[in-house]
Amino acid sequence: MARNDWINSYLEAILDVGTSNKKRFESNSKIVQKLGDMNRKDHQDKVFGDMNSKDHHQEKVFSPIKYFVEEVVNSFDESDLYKTWIKVIATRNTRERSNRLENICWRIWHLARKKKQIVWDDGIRLSKRRIEREQGRNDAEEDLLSELSEGEKEKNDGEKEKNEVVTTLEPPRDHMPRIRSEMQIWSEDDKSSRNLYIVLIRQVEIGLSDLFVIFNMVMGLTPCFYLVPYFSNCSMHGLVRGENMELGRDSDTGGQVKYVVELARALANTEGVHRVDLLTRQISSPEVDYSYGEPVEMLSCPPEGSDSCGSYIIRIPCGSRDKYIPKESLWPHIPEFVDGALNHIVSIARSLGEQVNGGKPIWPYVIHGHYADAGEVAAHLAGALNVPMVLTGHSLGRNKFEQLLQQGRITREDIDRTYKIMRRIEAEEQSLDAAEMVVTSTRQEIEAQWGLYDGFDIKLERKLRVRRRRGVSCLGRYMPRMVVIPPGMDFSYVLTQDSQVPDGDLKSLIGPDRNQIKKPVPPIWSEIMRFFSNPHKPTILALSRPDHKKNVTTLVKAFGECQPLRELANLVLILGNRDDIEEMPNSSSVVLMNVLKLIDQYDLYGQVAYPKHHKQSEVPDIYRLAAKTKGVFINPALVEPFGLTLIEAAAYGLPIVATRNGGPVDIVKALNNGLLVDPYDQQAISAALLKLVANKHLWAECRKNGLKNIHRFSWPEHCRNYLSHVEHCRNRHPTSSLDIMKVPEELTSDSLMDVDDISLRFSTEGDFTLNGELDASTRQRKLVDAISQMNSMKGRPSVIYSPGRRQMLFVVAVDSYDDNGNIKANLDDIIKNVMKAADLTSGKGKIGFVLASSSSLQEVVEIMQKNLINLEDFDAIICNSGSEIYYPWRDMMVDADYETHVEYKWPGESIRSVILRLACTEPATEDDITEYASACSTRCYAISVKQGVKTRRVDDLRQRLRMRGLRCNIVYTHAATRLNVIPLCASRIQALRYLSIRWGIDMSKTVFFLGEKGDTDYEDLLGGLHKTIILKGVVGSDSEKLLRSEENFKREDAVPQESPNISYVKENGGPQEILSTLEAYGIK
Repeated sequence: MARNDWINSYLEAILDVGTSNKKRFESNSKIVQKLGDMNRKDHQDKVFGDMNSKDHHQEKVFSPIKYFVEEVVNSFDESDLYKTWIKVIATRNTRERSNRLENICWRIWHLARKKKQIVWDDGIRLSKRRIEREQGRNDAEEDLLSELSEGEKEKNDGEKEKNEVVTTLEPPRDHMPRIRSEMQIWSEDDKSSRNLYIVLIRQVEIGLSDLFVIFNMVMGLTPCFYLVPYFSNCSMHGLVRGENMELGRDSDTGGQVKYVVELARALANTEGVHRVDLLTRQISSPEVDYSYGEPVEMLSCPPEGSDSCGSYIIRIPCGSRDKYIPKESLWPHIPEFVDGALNHIVSIARSLGEQVNGGKPIWPYVIHGHYADAGEVAAHLAGALNVPMVLTGHSLGRNKFEQLLQQGRITREDIDRTYKIMRRIEAEEQSLDAAEMVVTSTRQEIEAQWGLYDGFDIKLERKLRVRRRRGVSCLGRYMPRMVVIPPGMDFSYVLTQDSQVPDGDLKSLIGPDRNQIKKPVPPIWSEIMRFFSNPHKPTILALSRPDHKKNVTTLVKAFGECQPLRELANLVLILGNRDDIEEMPNSSSVVLMNVLKLIDQYDLYGQVAYPKHHKQSEVPDIYRLAAKTKGVFINPALVEPFGLTLIEAAAYGLPIVATRNGGPVDIVKALNNGLLVDPYDQQAISAALLKLVANKHLWAECRKNGLKNIHRFSWPEHCRNYLSHVEHCRNRHPTSSLDIMKVPEELTSDSLMDVDDISLRFSTEGDFTLNGELDASTRQRKLVDAISQMNSMKGRPSVIYSPGRRQMLFVVAVDSYDDNGNIKANLDDIIKNVMKAADLTSGKGKIGFVLASSSSLQEVVEIMQKNLINLEDFDAIICNSGSEIYYPWRDMMVDADYETHVEYKWPGESIRSVILRLACTEPATEDDITEYASACSTRCYAISVKQGVKTRRVDDLRQRLRMRGLRCNIVYTHAATRLNVIPLCASRIQALRYLSIRWGIDMSKTVFFLGEKGDTDYEDLLGGLHKTIILKGVVGSDSEKLLRSEENFKREDAVPQESPNISYVKENGGPQEILSTLEAYGIK
């Protein structure tokens, strides 16, 4: 019954808390309400009934009840709780305290049962997911094996037999052996024709724990082999500036902000790098400093005498600029950021082209996205520009999701409602789809975190790599390459004396002659020292956000319960900045209140320092203080993805104690300057700290090793490794040059209005002079032949379309189908009304028209001819859900460049058998789902779905394809009677971005005309800088019911609910109603 005695003591403590705080907890109902707060912030009613109290929600009060209840629920079995409840019932009496004890015991027992049920449900879900992943891998391996030649099969079988023999003799290996790479190491000595231009993109937001999305771009080779790599680091949320970074401002403002800024500076200082841009979100709010609203901020000046332009922060408007947008609410604004970033990149590409490439734009060499939101941005930009993408996940959503479920304190629905976790996971999966390479900080991140995703399987990735090296087809399957490149650190703040062990400054501060100090000491030292009764002791330093994951409370417990450690050392806790704990976010205030409670519980006054404020510039001095007192730095986080503070501490000569979960394992192995501990084991933490502080020889050895090996984490070393991997990544990605059509000069004769089309051919035909231009005679002959050909056309009007002259685009993308999937007859009325409205504006002749459809070209031509609509009224026709573009003004010529543009990772014929096998949820007959041959093309595989047949939703089908290494876009269209499988980089919105770049028309000057619903890609057309006019009542049946399951994210997580760029036209609205809406947008 010893365990039950512990439970009874905790229950009595809960009652004691209630008794000592009668003003705050006047009745048993409010105690129970506090118990509900332990599991959810805003959802108390689900478990404990109707106990809403408006005053309670408004009052931010910390209750120690949470601590005791967590101890009971997490430390004891359900059976023990049940026995305690039975005992309480048997011994109860009429006293109020006894009744309350019985009530609380039952409530906690109920919580424990609920936690057990959540853990059980989660186990079932994970088991099912493992089976699906294994099935996907097996299917991929069978398909790959079926394509091997007989010789390769024999070799494969021989290797398999050999491996089977080995496994009987040797124990299984924990890690797979590395495959040798032919990658060349980046060398600053090799300066042949290198001039790098780097752009780092980051969107400013409130929240930074999952903050960093680096968006790296390197400009491509020019015809004269003059290399201008253009890197772009993108981070979608957080407050970012070059100086006085507000680290610790909130739960999301962590070390990644510092990391991304220092990366920009380090890349700009690398030999051969031309320019670095860090793109982030612009915020002009009175709640934050004005600097976050500045469009441009210089991070570093170019070295004198170099070709570099330095590094800059470029802030792009996105969402509401006058207020914070938490990262969980940023998702609907991603398309807007993509369009804004695209405008900036196009502008830079033109500028670079004019400088070094004879006017031809120089596009990014590689795009690198950091974190989930900017990873999605990078995926869209890489697809629009046809350049390789690199991804760094930093903090991963699926790993966080699994941890929260395992804790059993919050349901799956509440997790998604709070963290938008399903939207985040889908963004990470999309990033994996598009990524050529994934940069990780540690090997543990690859195995334990990325291994949870559908888009990455370490075994299948290895098999595909082997096949590529052998020159064997991978049958359209792709897996991103994982590489380990630890983050760097700026050692410019580390002084020479930091590598020595002087303590003069410390003695002057704490000695008897402190009032006669000649050399001023750092103010932060005085702020910390005032907490201590004996400041001579070694300092145990912890520096982190006040976050539950950082495990600071366990550290305080370990310190408080170890008397030898308390007698030997002081504890310094740097937990962000605060003015009033009550005004902090709930998660941060709870951690801080727990820390203060533990300090009081263990009577640690005079032994623990917890200053309220510190500047970023004072962090080096904090490390120096700990080093001068011969102290230790500790990071006891439950899981640490990397551990940048450990490297910082080592640079100042501090030995370290770190969690054994995550990146610190690799850091301690490389530096050999500390100990790893189990973050859940208080005794292990205190023992490690005591060992390092008490053993002077061990302390000196760890300090020496850290200072000797710290260069491995320097920024120059990081940039060298990074650029080498990027160069290797670029060489494996086929790219095609994307050209921007120049706006032609106005001509004096209508007969020459099509000369723009002729000029496109001049660039590839004719005789060239030494300077690359057509000689005069050839140019004259070409011009005369073209004019003669145009004049010889009888009965056909002169084609006047010249997209290079367009100033605005009207895009008709209405998915109008009946219940049978046939195009409705009202489509011609929609097109005519839009064109008539355009004619009523003053921009007639300067407005181009684009038709974006999921139908094939043949179907589009038939419906246009049937309704007597002239196809030549359109500048472009987008067909098959965005996989093809045709130009009526070029005799319906297909855009071959766009086909090449989107072909990367397209499985081609390999997708046919797989999609037919996976599309249906139940066994289907041959007639239920068949190939729609007339709509198929080289970039679109169309499937006809019989009405009533149950098919998988888009999210489910895409998941199963990812597990097999197949990367595609899936679109249900024609009222869910057709399924289009198209390349990953192809979609209607991406096709329009492609045209926007080619024709030099910003997306902000584009108007989309949509229905109220449509195909499963309908949501993609709603967000962005373009204007959207929704025509009510024009769509019959739609396909959106097959977009995603109920367990996935909701539409409000993907589309802004209140956007100034979305307007409506009432049902049966004609040209005048459309014109009125256009005028509201300023289009007159």
